[in-house]
Amino acid sequence: MIRIALRTLRFHKGGFIASFIALFFGAAIVIGCGGLFETGLHNAAPPQRLAAAPVVVTGDQKYPGTRRDMFPERIHPDSALTDKIKAVPGVEAAVPDVSFPAALTPGGSKQPGPRVTGHGWSSARLAPERITTGTPPSGTGRVVLDARLAARTGLAPGQNITLLVHGTARSYVISGLAAGSGDPDTVFLSDQEAGQATGRPGKADSIGVLTAPGADAGQVAGAVKKAVADSGTRLQVLTGDQRGWAENPDVVAKGSKLVTLASVFGGLSAAVTIFVVSSTLGLSIQQRQREMALLRAIGTTPGQLRRLILGETLFIGVIATALACYPGPRIGRFLLGAFSDAGVVPDTIVFRAGPVPVFIGVGAALLTAVASAFIAARAAARTRPTEALAEANLQRRWFSRTRLTFALLFLGGGLALAMVTANMDGPSAGSTATPAAMLWTAGFGLLGPALAKAITAMLRGPIRSVSGLAGRLATLNAKARTGRMAGAVMPVMLATGLAIALIYLQTTQSSGSRKAFDDALRADLVVTSVAGGLPLDAVDTIRSQPGVEAASGQVASLGYIEPKNTRPDGTTGDDSADPTKVPLLGVTSEGLSRTTAWKPSAGSLDDLRGDTVALPAAFASDSGKHIGDLVPMRLGDGSRIQLKLVATVEGARGYETALLPASLLLQHTDTGLLPQIMVSSASGTSHDQLARTLSALSTSVPGLRVADRESVSAVHAEADQTQTWMSYLLLGMVVGYATIALVNTQVLATNERRREFMLQRLIGSTRRQVLQMMTVEATLVSVAGIVLGVLVAGLTLVPLSEAVLGSPVPDGSPWIFIGVVVAACALTLATTLLAAMVVLRNRPGDVVGVRE
Repeated sequence: MIRIALRTLRFHKGGFIASFIALFFGAAIVIGCGGLFETGLHNAAPPQRLAAAPVVVTGDQKYPGTRRDMFPERIHPDSALTDKIKAVPGVEAAVPDVSFPAALTPGGSKQPGPRVTGHGWSSARLAPERITTGTPPSGTGRVVLDARLAARTGLAPGQNITLLVHGTARSYVISGLAAGSGDPDTVFLSDQEAGQATGRPGKADSIGVLTAPGADAGQVAGAVKKAVADSGTRLQVLTGDQRGWAENPDVVAKGSKLVTLASVFGGLSAAVTIFVVSSTLGLSIQQRQREMALLRAIGTTPGQLRRLILGETLFIGVIATALACYPGPRIGRFLLGAFSDAGVVPDTIVFRAGPVPVFIGVGAALLTAVASAFIAARAAARTRPTEALAEANLQRRWFSRTRLTFALLFLGGGLALAMVTANMDGPSAGSTATPAAMLWTAGFGLLGPALAKAITAMLRGPIRSVSGLAGRLATLNAKARTGRMAGAVMPVMLATGLAIALIYLQTTQSSGSRKAFDDALRADLVVTSVAGGLPLDAVDTIRSQPGVEAASGQVASLGYIEPKNTRPDGTTGDDSADPTKVPLLGVTSEGLSRTTAWKPSAGSLDDLRGDTVALPAAFASDSGKHIGDLVPMRLGDGSRIQLKLVATVEGARGYETALLPASLLLQHTDTGLLPQIMVSSASGTSHDQLARTLSALSTSVPGLRVADRESVSAVHAEADQTQTWMSYLLLGMVVGYATIALVNTQVLATNERRREFMLQRLIGSTRRQVLQMMTVEATLVSVAGIVLGVLVAGLTLVPLSEAVLGSPVPDGSPWIFIGVVVAACALTLATTLLAAMVVLRNRPGDVVGVRE
């Protein structure tokens, strides 16, 4: 039977080409997502500034005792640790590295120039950087610029510049230019001045360890780890590509997103592949029912028939998946590059994927192909020889109990996930809505013949009344060949259902985030700084200006409420007792009620001073805390602290935030500066007038900028859009694949009907009449597929919208829906009619003779 399968391939080119396309693209996408998954596991980030240091010591950003929870603010080791590290055998030198944001302004200019990053000069040897012109910054008031930065700004040694550093303006003389392979937007100060510029003298971002000639880096790393074990700060000793974690801690936090993204969309792609391949193979086998019937009539056993179909499918699958091994990793690299360009993940993460994703992608595609072929072959194999020809002429067996059982299981799973989604927090609702969409799709796909038959019956009357004889023929065809009709409808349902559901899922979640942000904002103006932030005393300066009714500083971070059974070392010893992650907002209590919408449900926000906190009411209830109780927390830099609960606040579900005094939280952030100050104007003062008054403060508050609330909302929306952009990219790939399947299936379904078309031509039908019939059939397929797709989308989006917006109606432009529907109709009509026109170019006698 295998030899027969190989010999008959050329007589069924249309069906096998369609299966080949479905398997090829499906395997390629799964392999690409698998490569992203492995890249996220490796989290490889080759160092740049620390490239010359074989070993790097830096803070451990992971929450003790957990795997995924990360501290967002950098944990700083003591610079004094360099003495301990230098004493380790095999260590030649230990060099502390600090970094700080700044804005460079040429001397005499009033406008801030480019944003730069500053470092201490001793750390230049870690890159390494070397002086090409001038001298190092040996004293105060001296600075070295990267030669590329100097060339871009037209600066040279001996010229004066101003650096906006830590909320102040400082004058420097350029003492020299340096060259290296690191970030071109870099400046170097003396070590002492760099420490002062960070606001954390005596602390380092990381410590680069230079090993002695001939020393083994691994052994030195182990010895260094023992030497710093009792430092009192949780540290990690890094080698190899992991050294890049010290340069950019976001690699650890954001790099782990690749694992989640690849898992979700790799699974989604695999599910779509199963659906598409099953639909394509099933349609191909159904169209060969006459051939299968003849084989059964001449004595072919059911087992032989199954081996025939499995052999054909496996042959095509091996070729398709083998070819997919080439573009698959390139798809993964493309996705990683796109994420890096959008700022979703750090650009220092490199693609690291071995053969495992390839094996998984190939194995999944082949398994899908074989399983789909086995299922498709069962109907033909069960046919009794005496009924074979009748079975081929009339499709009587189009449904089964097994099909119904699995359909009900999938629909039940979709219903369960829909209920879970409706009761989840808004930001988390998408994690269950996406798999729910796939379960609904699978359930309706298995019920396809029944649903197609029902929709055809409902549309039969209107179609016949509008299209006459062409509509009558089209509806009769659909009624007689329910399986073929369902095979054509399902890809339309898949493409439209996924497109509508997943696009509106993103727009609805973005709308929920934007609404929560806008509802909390009451200020008329927002003051920011191009220098990376504003000092805390700038709040009092702004509050004292004429026309200002209230001003309140804000700084955001992330913290954790510790479990009750936390040990002194910060661990719980109980994997089920994870810390409660909570967004933190540092505020100045004066003016808070007039610049934001935060209102206490218990206690008073005026008491937010010192070591205090105002928790979301839901968090306080879950942790059993009442006003006056102490709340054990870890702040963004890992510091453990006991905070007195002085108030509880309400917040939109999923967007709850804990409030802390800004003076407290600033001590535990990387910059120690306020990113923004919210300002409300006094009665009778126009916003424009107040903006001009505040802008005049730029002489005393360097880098100060004033924006209205609409601009701030737009910036927040843009930042949120950047986060959802990666989802759109991956969803575009999945929906694009479903669209390819739609076109693929319509061409296959139409091309295999050449004998039917030629018979119509022989009995007197014109090409125009055949095309009219196919136009009505394509319209019927489009309408049925779109109705089912909209049903899938509705069942997915209604519970999601309830969770995010508190309304059953999702948010998003209606043009999205219109565009998807029009595109589905256009694609179905265009591919069907183009395929039909190609078939009708043949002479009727030739085609009928060959098939007979």
